[in-house]
Parts: sequence; structure tokens; C-alpha cells
Amino acid sequence: MNRADPLAGLRDIHLPVEPSWWPPAPGWWLAALLCAAVAGVAFAVARRRRRRLPARAALAVLAEIETQYQATHDRALLARRLSELLKRYALARSGRRAAGLHGDAWLAYLDRLGRGHEFTRGVGRALATAPYAERADFDAVAMLDLARRLLARAPRD
Repeated sequence: MNRADPLAGLRDIHLPVEPSWWPPAPGWWLAALLCAAVAGVAFAVARRRRRRLPARAALAVLAEIETQYQATHDRALLARRLSELLKRYALARSGRRAAGLHGDAWLAYLDRLGRGHEFTRGVGRALATAPYAERADFDAVAMLDLARRLLARAPRD
């Protein structure tokens, strides 16, 4: 050993091996899981809002129809406007499946949407003939309530 240079006998520095990028630390797993959960909830909320949009718009139009009926008390006009509104809503919900429906098939379709029998067996039966009649005779308040209940139900399909 050389006494003149005390550092000559030291070995070189050995750096540790660089850590690999895989597998990540547990905190990264938790962050990824949390991001996926937030994205899933946001997607579900946005999808539900997008599916409810036609119903919200239809309920706003229904309020206008009801206001017009209270001013005129014209049941034939009410039946025509309700029939048109429900057809537009059905087209927005189901597309072409509802486009060609009329008569009993149309009423049965509305019953499926409303999950009941008020259109084929109740006051909603008037929608088969009243929109085409010059004078219509049906319970307008019950018809408006039936349309409101149909539109207020959340879509599930």
C-alpha cells in the first residue's frame, strides 16, 4: 500500500440497480382503481342524464299542452297534441320500432312503456280515436295525468 495516497486502496462506488417500472407501488394501484371508479360513476351518470333528456323535454311540452287545454277546454285538440307528443317521445326512445304503430298496437306499446294497462283498458284508450275526431269525449284530467306518469317513469331498457 502506498502511504502517500490514503485513497488509493479504496474501491469504486457501486450504484444500486435502478428499480423497474413494473410492478408499481401499492399507491399507484389504489390511484388507478380510484380513477376507474370515478370514471365509471361519471359515465353512468352521464348516460342516465342522456337517456332522461327526451322525457324531460316531453314533460316541458306536456306542461304547455296542459296550459293550452285549461285555456280552451278543447278535448279533440288535447288528444291530437298528446298523441303527437307521445309519438315523438316514443320515436326518441325507440326509434323506428314505434314509427309505424297505430291503433291497438300503439296503445299496447304505450302500455309497455308505462308498465301498466291504462292505454289499452283505461282512459288512454281514447288516444286510438279521439285525435281523429272533430269532438272528443274523455276524461281530460285523467288523460293528462296518465301522460305525465308515462313520461315521468325512468327508462330502464
